[in-house]
Amino acid sequence: MSKKPKIRFKGFTDDWEQRKLGDLVYFLQNNTISRAELSLDDGEIFDIHYGDILIKFNECLDASMHTLPAIKNVKYLYKFTESFLKAGDVVMADTAEDETVGKCIELCNIENRNIVAGLHTIPMRPYSKFARGYLGFYMNTNIYHDQLLPLMQGSKVTSISRATILETYIKFPADIKEQKYIADYFLRIDHLITLHQRKYEKLLKIKKSMLENMFPKNGEMKPKIRFKGFTDDWEQCKLADIVGATYGGGTPATTNEAFWNGNIPWIQSSNTIEGQLFDMDVKKHISRDGLTHSATQMIPGNSIAVVTHVGVGKLVFMPYSYTTSQDFISLSYLKCDPQFLCYALYRKLQEDLHIVQGSAIKGITKEDLMIKQLVIPKIGEQEQIANTLESLDHLITLHQRKLEKLKKLKKSMLENMFA
Repeated sequence: MSKKPKIRFKGFTDDWEQRKLGDLVYFLQNNTISRAELSLDDGEIFDIHYGDILIKFNECLDASMHTLPAIKNVKYLYKFTESFLKAGDVVMADTAEDETVGKCIELCNIENRNIVAGLHTIPMRPYSKFARGYLGFYMNTNIYHDQLLPLMQGSKVTSISRATILETYIKFPADIKEQKYIADYFLRIDHLITLHQRKYEKLLKIKKSMLENMFPKNGEMKPKIRFKGFTDDWEQCKLADIVGATYGGGTPATTNEAFWNGNIPWIQSSNTIEGQLFDMDVKKHISRDGLTHSATQMIPGNSIAVVTHVGVGKLVFMPYSYTTSQDFISLSYLKCDPQFLCYALYRKLQEDLHIVQGSAIKGITKEDLMIKQLVIPKIGEQEQIANTLESLDHLITLHQRKLEKLKKLKKSMLENMFA
């Protein structure tokens, strides 16, 4: 068992120490207050609920950056006085529906609030000081969490107990300065992730607003927001009026290796991502024999692939020739700007899905798709709208990729910067 991490800050060479959790921390009292007894309104006591640990909070919780639920009944103020949490305390979720049980948060800043550990949590306080954030990050690594896996009990709901986690091991550098370097590194990564996440979410809201306001509302012929110089009414038409040809798809026999790993792109509905209209990650290719001996068809570039079975409402623009599974109908030889039609049709399909929300939508037929009613402007305005939305999509994709890169970096470093 290694006593040193793979990646280390310069100047640190000593072996790390290993101690049982029970030798390093003591447990605090948690409460059993349900979510129904909590409120997002301001209050005197704030609650760390296990559900928020599992899906909302990062490893290091700064109370000034999050809206914590308050306990409605003030009588609890006196009951939990001895269990108010402090900076440096760790709170673990002891219950989950999967193996995420054991996820922790360390309170790095309580902002002078009265905070208690809530339902299905194990709060703990170190006997001696660790660098801010070190335990929060370490106890969320696979290195530590893998120790919890054999301790978990239950089938539908998984849980761990206080008694069993006392025997798990914590590894740490004795030099608190090294602990601080490690924790500060991950805090900086989390800060960057938060910044890009906010920019990404802001751009998504802007795009949603533009899709709502740069296209006419139902029954209207002019949008709310327009580029300068355009005043004419938009024209109503059926999708069939602006599509020159349609293509279906199929799947070559997966048991015949000769049909696969060729140079012809082949897509299926699982390749498409909701809202990403111009970014297709083609994972499979078929051969010429696969094309000849199946129902799939070669579709010309500058077409729109529309999902018509599982994943109705998703579509993607394909600038090059491709083939598809039977999950798609592809629209080709378009009589309008292809990018504009992508946005207009996506918006229309999303509107229709919203109208029947709650119903089981198993698919859409070619006939139903082609009679969809759209309103479109003249080509110059189509191009302006498409260019603006494409530029926005480009920014969204950039921030999304930065986010994914930072998250991968964090995951890798969590596995390599701890012994």
